Amino acid sequence: MSTGKLSVIGIGPGATEQLTEAARAALEEAELLYGYGPYLARLALAAHQRAVPSDNRVEAQRARHALDAAVDGHRVVMVSGGDPGVFAMAAAVCEQIEAGPESYRQVELAVVPGITAMLAAAAACGAPLGHDFCCLSLSDNLKPWELIERRLAAAADCGLAMAFYNPISSSRPWQLGRAFELLREYLPSQTPVIFARAVTRPDQRIRIARLADAQSDWADMATMVIVGSPATRVVERDGQPALVYTPRYA
Repeated sequence: MSTGKLSVIGIGPGATEQLTEAARAALEEAELLYGYGPYLARLALAAHQRAVPSDNRVEAQRARHALDAAVDGHRVVMVSGGDPGVFAMAAAVCEQIEAGPESYRQVELAVVPGITAMLAAAAACGAPLGHDFCCLSLSDNLKPWELIERRLAAAADCGLAMAFYNPISSSRPWQLGRAFELLREYLPSQTPVIFARAVTRPDQRIRIARLADAQSDWADMATMVIVGSPATRVVERDGQPALVYTPRYA
C-alpha cells in the first residue's frame, strides 16, 4: 500500500489572509506541489518542497502526474485558485481516479475547501447572492455553447442571481457579450451587473452597472461577473461605495 497522500486545496482568490488554516497545513506537509503556474507562483516554498507548474489546459495530465507521485509514496498537494471544487482541480482528480488504474483508488485523498472568487466578489460589494443563485462557467472548452445559453435562459427565467466564471478570454472574446444580449431578453434593464476584477488583490477593481449598459470589454479572465436577479437592489451611500444585495425573501 502507498503511504503517499494527495491533498487538493484551494488557496483562495488571491490575498494571503484568505488562505484557510487547513489549506496552509496541507501545504506545509507537502513535498511536491502541482498546479497552474501563476497559482504556484503565489506560494513561498520551503527548502524541501518542489513546485511542478503546468499550463491551464492540461488539467487531466496534471491530475495523473500528481496521482502517480502519490502512488509512489510522496506527500503531494494539488493547488487550485479559489475553491478546488468549483470549476477547478478536485473534479479533474476524481475523473482520473475513476478512469485510472486501481492504484489511484488506494491513494489517500483530501479535498480542502477554499474561498472561491464568487464569494469574495459578492462580499466586496455587499450580498448580491443573498437569495437563490447559481454559478456558471461561460467557457465552452468542455461543453457546447448551446448548453450554456439554455442554462442562462433557465436561470434568468426563474429569477436566480448568477455568477460567471471564465467570462471572457482572448480565444473567447464574444461569449460574455452574447450572454448579456440573451439576458436582456429576460431581465429588467436596471438589473445590477457587478464586474469584480482581482478581488482581494492590490489591483482589485469593482464596477457596478445596469444590465442595459454592461459591456463585455469591462471583463477579462481575472474578472468575476455577477448578474443580479430582478429583486437585486443597489443602495447608494453618501461617501461610501454602493451596496448591492438580493433580499432573503421572495
